Amino acid sequence: MSQSPPPPPQQPYGPADGNPYAQQAPVGAPGAPQAPYPPQPGAFAPPPPPPAPSRGNLALGLVAALVAALVAGALYGVIIGATEHEIGWAAVGVGFVIGLAGGKAGGRSPVVPIVGAVLALASVYLGQLVGEAMMIADYVHADFSEVFFDHLDVVQEAWKKEADPLTFLFFAIAAFAAFSGAKKAAA
Repeated sequence: MSQSPPPPPQQPYGPADGNPYAQQAPVGAPGAPQAPYPPQPGAFAPPPPPPAPSRGNLALGLVAALVAALVAGALYGVIIGATEHEIGWAAVGVGFVIGLAGGKAGGRSPVVPIVGAVLALASVYLGQLVGEAMMIADYVHADFSEVFFDHLDVVQEAWKKEADPLTFLFFAIAAFAAFSGAKKAAA
């Protein structure tokens, strides 16, 4: 009793049945027809997205705030020296730029807004001294660097004599702007 093996499976559409593609080589093989269009994007899984930029680096945030304080203070001083007036919105800008720089680089660290506020106070003071030195240098027909670096004590005395409550209001506004700017930038 022997059984015969089952017949081999047949393809439903062979070349004899009218399928002209049944015996062709796969696409991309030598001698095979080429696709009429290039492969579409997304045919394979897309590469993973690049990692998000590092935020929350406390040291970088403090350095960024310090650099912003030096630059903004110098610019504020130039504005004061050129106009011969303290300008409140410029003090707000000084504080906000310091807070923004520190907050963007430093992230949500609670130290950054506090340090930003302290740096804003120092930056506004620096700016007011630069402005005072520019006015003194113009008045005595001397070079700014000579007045600022060689006679800083004279510049500070002149600043003390001209300081009024509005001067200290600008300090407070700049510190508040730095604190809130750092909080908003880190969010």
